Amino acid sequence: MRFHTRKWVKPEDLNPNGTLFGGKLLAWIDEEAALYANIQLENQKIVTKHMTEIDFKSSARQGDIIEIGIDVVRFGKTSLILNCEVRNKMTQETIITVDSITMVNLDEDGKPVPHGKTKIEFVKDRLKNSDK
Repeated sequence: MRFHTRKWVKPEDLNPNGTLFGGKLLAWIDEEAALYANIQLENQKIVTKHMTEIDFKSSARQGDIIEIGIDVVRFGKTSLILNCEVRNKMTQETIITVDSITMVNLDEDGKPVPHGKTKIEFVKDRLKNSDK
């Protein structure tokens, strides 16, 4: 699992129980998945189609630093399937897992379009290859 983003849990992120609001956390996950898919598929027109098996395992409190990890499960023809784990940066305790997030590659008209990708690519490697 590659952990890409860190978030600091602030007062405005809390629910009435004083813990991180699940909806806020899911919004952060959705944004991270979209950014990851955008970079992998080299297209800004990406949408979330589906999320499965969301499992809240522990809570985060104000002041906690969390980190969001994303891994590629597989590349579809027009989609990228990811999974996610969010954990407390300091304790490494898992806060939530999402088994599958389907992100879909769109064309200018908002229709699914093949992306032609089959493996994870890193921006640093694309930059090296563009010099050749």
